[in-house]
Amino acid sequence: MRKRIILALIILTLGLGVAFFVYKTEPALNKNFETQNSGFKKFPFRLGLDLSGGTHLIYKADVSAVAEGEVSDSMEALRDVIERRVNIFGVSEPVVQVKQGGFISGGEQLIVDLPGVTDVKQATEMIGQTPILEFKIEAPNAEPIEVQVGEDGTIDLGTVDVDSQFASTELTGRYLKKATLERDPTTFQYMVGLQFDEIGTELFAKITRENVGKMVAIYLDSAPISTPVVNEEIPSGQATISGDFTPVEAKQLVGRLNSGALPVPISLLSTQTIGASLGESAVNAGVMAAVIGFLLVAIFLILWYRLPGIVAVVALFFYTAIVLAIFKLLPVTLTAAGIGGFIISLGMAVDANVLIFERMKEEIKKGRNITDGMHVGFFRAWSSIRDSNISSMITAVILFWLGTPLIKGFALTFGLGVLVSMFSAITVSRIFLFTLGIEKSNKITRFLFSSGFSK
Repeated sequence: MRKRIILALIILTLGLGVAFFVYKTEPALNKNFETQNSGFKKFPFRLGLDLSGGTHLIYKADVSAVAEGEVSDSMEALRDVIERRVNIFGVSEPVVQVKQGGFISGGEQLIVDLPGVTDVKQATEMIGQTPILEFKIEAPNAEPIEVQVGEDGTIDLGTVDVDSQFASTELTGRYLKKATLERDPTTFQYMVGLQFDEIGTELFAKITRENVGKMVAIYLDSAPISTPVVNEEIPSGQATISGDFTPVEAKQLVGRLNSGALPVPISLLSTQTIGASLGESAVNAGVMAAVIGFLLVAIFLILWYRLPGIVAVVALFFYTAIVLAIFKLLPVTLTAAGIGGFIISLGMAVDANVLIFERMKEEIKKGRNITDGMHVGFFRAWSSIRDSNISSMITAVILFWLGTPLIKGFALTFGLGVLVSMFSAITVSRIFLFTLGIEKSNKITRFLFSSGFSK
């Protein structure tokens, strides 16, 4: 008996500690959030675009120049690049995801959610400023270029179409590892140094090896900015862009290249802005619904199931604290649909307790004492609880696997809630009930363990 009491106290303490963590890490609940320990500031709830307000952008990616088997890899690289880009601008918790185009727009699409950014122009500039870096070689059938140098040193290419003189290669900004700001030791002009990754190094070595004595054009945003002549193979994967840059231009180019050169071109398809006030009202409505739902369930359990109902409310409090803490620690992006999934999971948590208590009542009516009735009630209710929760988990997995981002948010919170509810109903409720130590059956204990209008 003493061990049960100690275990119950430990669980109760842990539950209160988890609840305290949820409270202290949430700015909306803690007035002194800005002045408190910085460790608590790392775990606020992560709100989706529909709750926090912001901008929703849909881009179409031009993958016509990408081999069919490399489209998926190119889109993943594009997603990583855009995510780094918006992170540099300080956007809190951006969501960047790849989506197969629909029947109307077709093609590969990139969806960008920027919470807190309600200026569409600012949002599109964050994405559009990322440069497209390409390396091109002299086209095999290109006509020789007659270059004329003026008296002032300027180069005149005449009427030659420069683009037709160069052919694309596989080497693009996708394989760029980093860019650095450099200065020519002789002319002191600013340059941009490039270092490619392992694959880019191999491609660059092949290009320079096969084009010794020829020009290799470096294109930035579809415009040639440097056309150096290759003197020898460069196996180190290092290149230099020299384009008569000013210090500011060179620094900006380095920053843009380091934030990610786009592996494929993109074009903006649509934009949607959600105001902060709309998001705040959605949060308030969701919180109010959760609080009302919790209170109604608690009142029902206490009035209908009496003493076991009080124990179930304690377990439900424990369940709520754990689920909210999991949302913070993973972290889970909460949307309106996600809050709906959490509220439904509250009902699932209560459902397990109802099955247990009804089984207990039946066993006690058959003449068993309170302790035996609890043991048998938990044992016989387990199979029903297990089957119902497994079917719910299967549904959550299917919805998360096949659903849209909106449905995935619902499926994730619902699935996590179901998992935790099994622990709270079977373990927490059981420990607290048996800790009460009620063994003898009399009028008072039978009343406390009856339900509804029975005495």
